Amino acid sequence: MDKKNHQFLSDKTVEEASRTFKVLADPTRIKILYLLSQEECSVTHITEVLNMSQSAVSHQLRTLRGLRLVKSRRDGNHFYYSCSDQHVINTLTQVITHIDCE
Repeated sequence: MDKKNHQFLSDKTVEEASRTFKVLADPTRIKILYLLSQEECSVTHITEVLNMSQSAVSHQLRTLRGLRLVKSRRDGNHFYYSCSDQHVINTLTQVITHIDCE
C-alpha cells in the first residue's frame, strides 16, 4: 500500500467551517447576504426590501456579524451593513449559478 502525505484540517478549522455552513443554511440570512453583496444597506432598507420586522433583521445581522460575514458602520443614528468576506459571497454566488444552470 502506497503511503501518501496527507494534509489534515485542524479541529478549529473544521468547527469554524461547520458553523459558517450552518449560518448560511438559513434562507433569511442568504437573502440578507445576497442583498448586501449588491449594496451597503441600512437595517431599515433591509426590512423594507425583505418585508421583515426590524427585530428579525437585527437578530439575523447579529448572527452574521458574529461570524464576521458582515460589518457595520455608523452614520449618525443609522447603521449601515455590508459584506465583510468576499470569499463567502463568491461561494454564495457559485451556488446560485449552479442552481440557475439546471
